[in-house]
Amino acid sequence: MKWVAKSADDAQIDALARQLCSVPSLGLSGDVRLAATLSRLLLLRGIKAAESAQRYLAPSLADLHSPYLMTGMKAAVERLDAAIERKEGILIYGDYDVDGTTAIVILKTAIELSGGCADFHVPHRIREGYGMKDEVIERAATGGIRLIISVDTGIRAFAAAETAERLGVDLIVTDHHLPGSDGVPKALSVLNPNQSGCEYPCKTLCGAGVAFKLAQALMEKRLPDRDQSRLLTSFMKVVAIATIADAVPLTGENRVFTKLGLDALRRAVNPGLKALLEMAQVPATRPPTSGEIAFRIAPRLNAAGRMDVARDVIELFSGKDPVRAREIAGRLDQLNAERQEEERRILQAIDARFEQEPDLRNAYCVVIDGDGWHRGVIGITATRVVERYGRPTLVLSHDGGEAHGSGRSIRAFHLLDALESCRELFTRYGGHAHAVGFSLPSERVPALRAHLDEYARLRLTPADFEAVLDLDAELDLDQVTPDLFQALERLEPFGQGNPEPVFSARAVRLLAPPKILKDKHVKLKLAAAPPSSELDREQLSEVAVLTTPRCHPDGAEIGRSDLRSTTDPLDLRTENRELRSGVENWRRNITFDALGWHMAERLQAAKLLSGDSLDIAFTIGHNDHPEYGGLELSLRDFRSRS
Repeated sequence: MKWVAKSADDAQIDALARQLCSVPSLGLSGDVRLAATLSRLLLLRGIKAAESAQRYLAPSLADLHSPYLMTGMKAAVERLDAAIERKEGILIYGDYDVDGTTAIVILKTAIELSGGCADFHVPHRIREGYGMKDEVIERAATGGIRLIISVDTGIRAFAAAETAERLGVDLIVTDHHLPGSDGVPKALSVLNPNQSGCEYPCKTLCGAGVAFKLAQALMEKRLPDRDQSRLLTSFMKVVAIATIADAVPLTGENRVFTKLGLDALRRAVNPGLKALLEMAQVPATRPPTSGEIAFRIAPRLNAAGRMDVARDVIELFSGKDPVRAREIAGRLDQLNAERQEEERRILQAIDARFEQEPDLRNAYCVVIDGDGWHRGVIGITATRVVERYGRPTLVLSHDGGEAHGSGRSIRAFHLLDALESCRELFTRYGGHAHAVGFSLPSERVPALRAHLDEYARLRLTPADFEAVLDLDAELDLDQVTPDLFQALERLEPFGQGNPEPVFSARAVRLLAPPKILKDKHVKLKLAAAPPSSELDREQLSEVAVLTTPRCHPDGAEIGRSDLRSTTDPLDLRTENRELRSGVENWRRNITFDALGWHMAERLQAAKLLSGDSLDIAFTIGHNDHPEYGGLELSLRDFRSRS
């Protein structure tokens, strides 16, 4: 893995650090070293002044943009308001993933709070696939629907828009996917910050985020006397989940959604939300982290669409019965387990293909297909292939002469542009720079594979396939303190666009033989480089054993009772107070557990021994265990210096 240190101007770091030290609410207490680390992290995120730093670290509802900055909003709100006044039938046309289903929940709830009533349609992933279909619009028109609002879909639904116009149905498109070169569909209104001419400041909203802006404008118009702050905060719980699940950048307005929404989830009262958090074993004593949303909540919600029961998500969040909510949450949990098993099966088949097919291993853009692969999991499977092999990847499943695919990419390769370069091959396609969905006749897959590999070879070099680890700062391990951890918490939520800070430390000591956990993970016991004199090291070790016995490398062999029978710890602390104050870096003898996920194979190859010196790249976390808890490191990479 290639380590790349991010750069920041030292003078700017010093200037911002001095400003931050003067802000009491940040709790830096004049700690210049800690302020400098926080300042560096803020500057790397484009934050250059104390005022903007305060807004970044503590966003509020006042930081939300006016919905009317979005092109088409006025027309959309006026038409929706008229439909509610006239009690017209309204249909919300969504998508089957987390973003699409939560967008339905948001807009449907806002319409109902505003005095209206709306039905919804979630496509069946297998029978209908992604996108708006003519037959659904025709069925709605026959049933008396005169207004259809799309959420998280529709920006390329030209045929569907023509069908709606022909049938006298008004269509409002709300979407966040990139429009094509042929513009946007002919609809009553199109809400998409990425459409040409739209000056909305946050271009990276997810589909639920765009739906929320329509809901916000509607409630401001229809419910002027209600407590808007309470309403908006309540909606942000769901917007936060969708924003994190859809992996859009957690910057700008998206940061406001997620920061406030995650905090509000600690006080969730909706039976569905509470049941889901309990089923995913997310503690109710604190706000959930973005990682817990991404890896515990989102997969369970996504499993509904992947395994073809996406309507369950709307029922989960819309219902009032706690018993029924727990039943649905349990079903989603089971579906997620089935999804994981199907994912493992497909990945095993793909790994076998990589072993058997040299052309696949040498491809610059991987296009891999199979019969009967579940279309609900090929997207996440493509993500795993990219992580494992470092190549842009499209995974396709054949069904009845049609190939349905999902693609994921590396940072150097714009995948949607690649698909645009051979658009004539597809029945449909769409997406973003690093994630796409598409379908095409199975007979065209060889042509797609050949074209994309040639296209990629003209734009990529082997260096682009090398895994890159961005490093925010270099630290000594004695700088890893509870105060630093609390400062890092202020930067949360972490995710796309606001990655968790990764630090490096040089020449750390491995204090005990490495441990392998569950045959795939590793656990290292680490401390900072030794003091300059051996005498200092021996003296400090004695102090460290007594002040932090749980972390000492010999903790398994030296019991607390043995220590007390030799010397009373409190006495030794008193006797050595002068010693500790006279030695500058006594914290170098405090040790840390460092956990490396899926690093067992690397560890065995490295043949590390107790006493070895390492350079490490890591993030800083906290173990909440009541007895063994405390700060811990999560390894991103390591290099032996021995």
